[in-house]
Amino acid sequence: MKTQVLRATTLLAAAVILLGAGSVALAGKLQQELSSESTIETVLKRGSLRVGMDTFVPWAMKDKTGQLVGFEIDVATRLAEDMGVKVEFVPTKWSGIIPALITGKFDVIIGGMGILPMRNLKVNFSIPYDYTGMSMVAHKEKAKGFSSLEDFNRPGIILAAKLGATSVMAIQKFMPQAELRQFDSEAQVYQELLNGRVHAAVGNAPTPAFYAVEYPDSLFMPLAENFTQEPIGFAVRKGDLDTLNLFDNWIRLVTAEGWLKERKHFWFETKDWEKLLK
Repeated sequence: MKTQVLRATTLLAAAVILLGAGSVALAGKLQQELSSESTIETVLKRGSLRVGMDTFVPWAMKDKTGQLVGFEIDVATRLAEDMGVKVEFVPTKWSGIIPALITGKFDVIIGGMGILPMRNLKVNFSIPYDYTGMSMVAHKEKAKGFSSLEDFNRPGIILAAKLGATSVMAIQKFMPQAELRQFDSEAQVYQELLNGRVHAAVGNAPTPAFYAVEYPDSLFMPLAENFTQEPIGFAVRKGDLDTLNLFDNWIRLVTAEGWLKERKHFWFETKDWEKLLK
């Protein structure tokens, strides 16, 4: 009897060892398959990082030679360099940029995209690499004497924003009684304001302030501070943890270096870059 028990115990132990080895092998194979399907592996094989973006001053814009420049352009370019690949920018209308990412037209969105729950349902976000907020610039004649959100939250007030941007949600939340007009491009938003067809334009800071400085005879800043604050992250397709891990740690690295702070200072706190445009 003792011999039979010992033999059974030995067989059971062997079975457990074999099953454990099989599980480890299966896990290793699964890990390899998942890694091979990640965006990072695709980027390395291709030799280029495709970045979805849209034009926002000073995040991304064209200089006098037609080349893209701006805070997001610097961020994406440095990221690609650190990965050992080239960067390829894919300009995309903001209203369709998330569907374009999901369908694989590019690898990542680096374009001042706020991390919002409704967006997070469709894409995954990196940790924040920047923080921004909503600001407003108004027409001096149409909004004369306006100095608060309440002044703009009335019937008959017309506000402009970029289609699909977080500025649309900000208007709907803080100034629901005003009429909202949406435009495909940021340039159209501010041109509508300069033409006097809307009372104010809402957008990510510091863009509204730049327009107020550039057109002091027509525009002014009715609010002393931004009226929202939101974190900004890289957006990637769901189910790709390897890509998120790389991007998160890259953001931590360049933050610790002070590089992100230096680049943000140049683009958001100085006007030295204006000479690149004219």
